[in-house]
Amino acid sequence: MLYRLFCITVLLIMPFGVEAGPWLREKGATFSATSVTGTYFLAITSQTYVEYGLSAKSTVVADVSMTRQYGYLNSGKATFSIRRALVPEDAKSKWAYEVGIGTAWTNTENLPHLRTALSWGRGINWGGTSGWATVEGAVIWDLTYALHIKKIDATLGLNFTDVTSGMLQFYTSHVGGEIYGTFAPSIILKPEFTKFDIQIGLESPLGDKDNTAIKLGVMRTF
Repeated sequence: MLYRLFCITVLLIMPFGVEAGPWLREKGATFSATSVTGTYFLAITSQTYVEYGLSAKSTVVADVSMTRQYGYLNSGKATFSIRRALVPEDAKSKWAYEVGIGTAWTNTENLPHLRTALSWGRGINWGGTSGWATVEGAVIWDLTYALHIKKIDATLGLNFTDVTSGMLQFYTSHVGGEIYGTFAPSIILKPEFTKFDIQIGLESPLGDKDNTAIKLGVMRTF
């Protein structure tokens, strides 16, 4: 039981996609991001995140993750949500809410959950450099063991050049009376020879630097 809860908790506290936030996709537009993280101790997690513009005011979101913790059960998670805007499209500060359903699983068990979230974001200009900032608060309502998880994720991004951006992300989670934090810096490259953006970064749990993971990902909007 403890192994199962450990694996599921790891998956549920993972952040959503690199561009998750209050911005909606244009109707018919799709954004996808796929990433793999790995630690020295062979804990490997893969994540696929997709947004699709259903209408001018609604975006559907899919987030699917799988992890292999050395010495623990293999596990996974899938969550499907809908994001709705709370402010007009031309507002400087963007606000949106999300509601969704999903399940986490191990080799022997499925654990359904609900997800609710509220997000804020806006474009920024810092010393003549453009960028963006987002904050998202979410609650994941576990329907099996009442292992409810509260999350706050924050992102600051800056566009250094036309082909290079930098991003600082900080994830916090509260579950079972414990608070977890992860610091995640990364660089996003936009090579001219491909339509894919490339993300290279780290995810370092606070107080547990030995489990720092290297992250590699690709993203595309189409």
